[in-house]
Amino acid sequence: MASDAASMITVGALSAIFDDSKEEAREPIVQCVQVKPLPPQPNHEERYRAVFSDVANYVQTMLATQINHVVTSGSLRKGCFVRLKSFQANSVKGKKILIVLDLEVLEDLGEAEKIGEPKPLEVKPEEQDRAQPTTISSNGFYGSKVQAVPQQAPRTSSAARAPSTSAHTTIYPIEAISPYSNKWTIKARCTSKSSIKTWHNKNGEGKLFSVNLLDDSGEIRATGFQEQCDMLYDVFQEGGVYYISSPCRVQIAKKQFSNLNNDYELTFERDTLVEKAEDQNDVPQIRFNFTTIEDLQSVEKETTTDVIGILKEVAETSQIVSKGTGKPYDKRELTLVDNTGFSVRLTIWGASAVNFNVAPESVIAFKGVKVSDYGGRSLSLLSSGSMSVDPDISEAHRLKGWYDAQGRTEIFTSHASLSGATNSTTRPDQFKTVAQVREEQLGMSDQPDYFSLKATVVYIRQDSTWCYPACLSEGCNKKVTELDPGQWRCEMCDKTHSKPEYRYIMPISVSDHTGQLWLSCFDDTGRLVMGMTADDLMQLREDDPTAFGEVFQEANCRTWSFRCRARIDNFGDQQRVRYQVSSAKTINYSEEASRLAGIISSYHIN
Repeated sequence: MASDAASMITVGALSAIFDDSKEEAREPIVQCVQVKPLPPQPNHEERYRAVFSDVANYVQTMLATQINHVVTSGSLRKGCFVRLKSFQANSVKGKKILIVLDLEVLEDLGEAEKIGEPKPLEVKPEEQDRAQPTTISSNGFYGSKVQAVPQQAPRTSSAARAPSTSAHTTIYPIEAISPYSNKWTIKARCTSKSSIKTWHNKNGEGKLFSVNLLDDSGEIRATGFQEQCDMLYDVFQEGGVYYISSPCRVQIAKKQFSNLNNDYELTFERDTLVEKAEDQNDVPQIRFNFTTIEDLQSVEKETTTDVIGILKEVAETSQIVSKGTGKPYDKRELTLVDNTGFSVRLTIWGASAVNFNVAPESVIAFKGVKVSDYGGRSLSLLSSGSMSVDPDISEAHRLKGWYDAQGRTEIFTSHASLSGATNSTTRPDQFKTVAQVREEQLGMSDQPDYFSLKATVVYIRQDSTWCYPACLSEGCNKKVTELDPGQWRCEMCDKTHSKPEYRYIMPISVSDHTGQLWLSCFDDTGRLVMGMTADDLMQLREDDPTAFGEVFQEANCRTWSFRCRARIDNFGDQQRVRYQVSSAKTINYSEEASRLAGIISSYHIN
């Protein structure tokens, strides 16, 4: 079998991918000689690196998150053979790196020890500036070469230019952009634009604005600071389509500022080129990631999400005065309902509130709303968010059909009426074993599943994934960014603090007698499990690393009763179930004994 597989490998294919003078094979077949996870990033999906060989050469690759399933399922493994269907070639600091967007594991070829003695691909000095991506289309022509982007004259500033068709022969999909990308152009629609925000601290002052950019492959957030804010703010208009060309800094996304499904975000630089596209119709209008109104009770407060519902009630506008700035703000409260039988209060602000003129019983989709737990779960439309009335999407059509057929006569449960109540008051508290959770495929349906689990903590990671730095402002738990030592900025509050408050957001591995499960815990559960605040634990890490490690050790092997929510999460084309802890408590042995006695009595001996 190994000899048959060896004959299938496309020898020399990897070299041809990076060399324009060579003819490139379409969908080459290579051997996987190594696959391993990359170091984890806080609040981000796990990523994997693989090394592929074509017998003559081998090359390092990064796997796009949408194909993580080939690793987690065990399909992609050392020694197997794969067909590369979509990829992007880059040269970074003298190394050739391949970003793999799609591949097929050739199971019928089996696996084998490394074939031949492949050599590493090297970047020649003269190739450093001319390495071009190959397959960058997200919907076809996998493996085909594309024309190189013509060299453009030096640019003096970021500004709108007259579109030049010849300059955009190579268009990257947004999903292909990463810190390893080199010389790219995207064509994207501006789906939202924030207002200009300013800050002042002892180190000076500044300004920024952000836009959300969308194409048919995904979304990404981009921010302009200082001069780029002045030059580009008026260029971008919501709904417009633009070409954006590097140089543009690509960095890990700050998820506290956005709910876009992208691991990266952009920062405009001095030479970033932005051009308005003549053809505005070949880019989608907007993309949503909806949470049902019922499910809001299990979403952590301060989370940003999207929601769609029937407009049931519209209140009059009113004004509040900000405690922080002393400025008055117009607000209007709306009531939304959906086919889960729940209603929620949603607040809109400013001009959106004053000019709101939507008829009740319309369908409204909101993108970018903040979840609050003030008086029960409620929502607030962010300045970077948007709303669409009666959008032409399947979710809106289904919702309208339900409301016309039966929704008008339904009685809805308000999240405000559940204030102070736990989920267990509205749902039966069903204990499950880990094996039952998996066998019953909890969380795999369209609706989330709720269950209780008695399990023992067996492992908690000690890296930076267990907490995040949060804003000190009352009621705001958004993640803050350290601009300089002693300068932590909250974009939501538009404030700078001298220090953050650390809050738990940690994955824990738990086990019972039937199996193991990873649970996601937030601050309240984290304090209970760790026995101290995240702030105190972070300080202990600085003062006494040994004692810091002992806290994690002491948290292991302790048994808790967890109240959990299971639901499918989407990451690109991949789906996985996330088990989120809504509450935890110590074992009440009297209650536990009664529960076990009830289980025993349910068995009948013939």
